[in-house]
Amino acid sequence: MNSLTSPITEKPAFDSSVDTNSTWHAQLDLGLVKTDRGTVLRRCSHKGPLYVQKPFYPEGRELAHLYLLHPPGGMVSGDDLRISVTTEENAQALITTPGAGRVYRARPDRRLQKQHIQLNVEANSTLEWLPLENIIFPDASTDLSMDIQLAEGASVIAWEITCFGLPASGEAFDSGEVSQQMQLSREGRIKLRERLNLNPKANSLMANKAGLAGNSVNALMIAGPFFDGAVIDELIDHLREICNESQALAAVSLNDEFLQVRYLGNCSEQARLLFTQCWKHIRPQLIEREGCEPRIWAT
Repeated sequence: MNSLTSPITEKPAFDSSVDTNSTWHAQLDLGLVKTDRGTVLRRCSHKGPLYVQKPFYPEGRELAHLYLLHPPGGMVSGDDLRISVTTEENAQALITTPGAGRVYRARPDRRLQKQHIQLNVEANSTLEWLPLENIIFPDASTDLSMDIQLAEGASVIAWEITCFGLPASGEAFDSGEVSQQMQLSREGRIKLRERLNLNPKANSLMANKAGLAGNSVNALMIAGPFFDGAVIDELIDHLREICNESQALAAVSLNDEFLQVRYLGNCSEQARLLFTQCWKHIRPQLIEREGCEPRIWAT
């Protein structure tokens, strides 16, 4: 992603005038709460084809693993998916997906395929947002956004892996429009704001060295906040070693108190494996837990 210089505008409400017979307007609202029995899924309301399986506890009752399900498997023109997750005070959760997300080719009407993710991490809680990749089909028309709000003492690890086109089938992303946005705020102050706008017929970001340089996979991982300078310096050194050993075009940087790991290449699996290795080093330092990969990743 490129640095964002214009503000992220509020997402409009669902348009009731749209013919929903061939589109999905889906919502999922999750609330996780710390109780005497550990972290439990107290609130789970949905509209349309967005669900989660019951929480799993491979690390014990204090941290819940959730698998987000979207049965259609992808978005078509006019689809509007809204996902909201709140971890209440002292709750801990990890959320992933069982498969890649897909944004299919747009229909002739070019109605947007929209997805908005809202992550609210309350005081002293932790949230790990680790979905598998999104595949953007050639000629898609999509708006993808994520807004992360951290309260005092809250921590987050989140990544986005985006594949443009279908290179394995020889189909480059040579037409279509993608707007991708991420914003992270801590205690009401914006710490990170990014936007990527791709339209191969209108700009050359896909090919430009200042853009994707001809690569089809763009990925970003963020983690924080970190406050101990010695810890963060040592961690950055380890993460840079991992990036160098991967032989991928990857980099690690620190933006205020938040780590960023970036990947640019042509293999979503390489990006995910790299991020997983980095996550296993970041996790003990940030939330005092060793890496415990979700079981669904092994299926």
